[in-house]
Amino acid sequence: MAKASNFSWLSLLLRILAAAILVLLTYNPEGWSYYHWTIPALPSFSVLKGFAGVSLLIGWVILLRATIASLGILGIILSVAFFGLAIWLLVDVIGLQAGNLHVITYIVEAIIIAVLGVGVSWSHIRRRITGQVDTDELDHEL
Repeated sequence: MAKASNFSWLSLLLRILAAAILVLLTYNPEGWSYYHWTIPALPSFSVLKGFAGVSLLIGWVILLRATIASLGILGIILSVAFFGLAIWLLVDVIGLQAGNLHVITYIVEAIIIAVLGVGVSWSHIRRRITGQVDTDELDHEL
């Protein structure tokens, strides 16, 4: 088993990438998502669509459980506020077009991706910052 101290920027980026893939495969405004593949053709639901849906659901459960366990409800609220205000800052400073539905959808998805990516990484980040180790991590190292 890899030591917990092997967490790096690449580890964080890979977790954020995994969250991005999950979120964008589930729904994106371009029309290439599980939602667009299944909902319009719901009467012709197939085993392939069911398998893909359950696979996405497993990914969501893994990321959401890890995020909730790591950040807690208050941490999730603060994360959403932080990333939401960061994007609002970009709208004010850069002039990002927030009136466009595509842009708003991508902004919301970026917030979800950021919260999930940081959420599944937070135990490692907190350990690096404070030196504190979660008790479930101690069980694996003993």
